[in-house]
Amino acid sequence: MSTPTAPVAVIGAGPYGLSTAAHLRARGLPVRVFGRPMVSWREQMPAGMLLKSTPAASSIDAPQAGHTLGDFCAATGEGRYVSDWDVIPVGTFIRYGRWVQERLVPELEQVRVVSVDRRAGAFELKLDSGEVAAARAVVVATGLSQIAHLPAELAAAVPAGPSATGPVSHSAQHHDLSALAGRDVVVVGAGQSALESAVLLAEQGAASVRVVARGRAAVGFGAPPDRQPRLRPRTPFGNAWSLYALTYHAGAFRRLPAPARRFLVRRVLGPLGAWWLRDRFVGRVRVTQGRRIVRARIVDGRPVLTLRGADGHRSAPSALSELAADHVLAATGYRMDLAALDFLGQGLRTGIAVGAGGPLLDAGFGSSVPGLYFTGLPAAASFGPVMRFVCGTAFASPRLAHAVARAYG
Repeated sequence: MSTPTAPVAVIGAGPYGLSTAAHLRARGLPVRVFGRPMVSWREQMPAGMLLKSTPAASSIDAPQAGHTLGDFCAATGEGRYVSDWDVIPVGTFIRYGRWVQERLVPELEQVRVVSVDRRAGAFELKLDSGEVAAARAVVVATGLSQIAHLPAELAAAVPAGPSATGPVSHSAQHHDLSALAGRDVVVVGAGQSALESAVLLAEQGAASVRVVARGRAAVGFGAPPDRQPRLRPRTPFGNAWSLYALTYHAGAFRRLPAPARRFLVRRVLGPLGAWWLRDRFVGRVRVTQGRRIVRARIVDGRPVLTLRGADGHRSAPSALSELAADHVLAATGYRMDLAALDFLGQGLRTGIAVGAGGPLLDAGFGSSVPGLYFTGLPAAASFGPVMRFVCGTAFASPRLAHAVARAYG
């Protein structure tokens, strides 16, 4: 393999992969991009979903003008999403992502990367097409793929893993929630995914829907645009000093101690329903708060959850209760786990320094393995919770492309 002539490989074709590839191409670097466009959004988000992010926070960053969500809407007549009151359907955002891909990354190769290993100073990628490709650098932009988190108590009840057609599933396994029509469903979680999934289940014919959340006041909704604090700085996520710092000064985040970074990634911009979801939720979805799942089992094909008060004791029988359903849907988010990225060879994975729940990255998004970069959700441990959102592409992509061009251009 000839390192100087090998391209840069980008694995993933969601917002971060497309944005990164566009910036690399703009710097004149040869790039090969692998993956199906917007696949996580097309297959892991339920039909009928609306984006929690505002239009200002929903554009995929590009090196050329004319590729914002607003530009897409103007060019296609899709709609007009301008103010914080405008709510974006997931279908619109998927079409926007495809539009960006067709314009900026037309050479996308819709194949799967089976493995990545380091060979003789370069990277060797095996594709499911049978090709073995060389790359001088690799950017991992795989988004939510393979890192859905299922709490241990639920995982123990389904040794073969969660399944959309089984008694326990993860929200990432559902594109069509109408498949659960006529069934009693328990949704575990208190974030936007949990609350919106519960609403969609109720609207699409579930016999009953109950949300179970361990916090005593876990289920809540954000303030609408006209009720945001006026004396605090504005951000795409609401008006707050902390949100402003984490959004516009993400570079400083990596200098914080690892425990602080881990805490902030999990808690800031954490579980909270969108303001526009409240009216659809109240009166339609039942809520059990302040109860924690301590055990789950399958009885005659139906899941049965044993719940305990969040501050209760196992020795107190009155603190325990059971809840049965036809199906349990775990909307329990995603956790970065390098072991789950099994396409990375064992030698690569063991060479990646980790901390605060993800790979430790330098200012250019490079890992401790020379030439191996991470962006999007895997970068949240180093750059903060903004990396979980589309607007994070504006911070990540130019910096990553600059670092790769400087090292391998």
